[in-house]
Amino acid sequence: MDIPAAPKVTAAFYIQAAASFAIATVALAAGIFYLPVGGWIRAFLGVGLAYVITSAFTLAKTIRDAQESGSVVRRVDQARIDKLLNEHDPFKTNA
Repeated sequence: MDIPAAPKVTAAFYIQAAASFAIATVALAAGIFYLPVGGWIRAFLGVGLAYVITSAFTLAKTIRDAQESGSVVRRVDQARIDKLLNEHDPFKTNA
C-alpha cells in the first residue's frame, strides 16, 4: 500500500500561471498609472496593489505548507500501519 506520488506541475501550467500573474499585475499597474486622479490616490492604489500581491503569496505559501505537513503526517501514519501489518502473525499463539 504505497501512497500515490503528488502530481507534478507541468511546465505549461507553470508558464500559464506566471504569465497570468504578470499580465494581471502589469494591467492593473497601468490602469492605476493612467487613472485621471492625483498622485496621492495613485500612490494609495499602488500600495494596495503591492499589499494584495504580497498577501496572495503569503496565503499560497501557507496553504502549501499546510498541505505538505499533512502529507508528511499521512506518510508517517502509513509507515506505522505497514510496520504493524508486516510484524503481525495471525497464526502465532500467545501461550
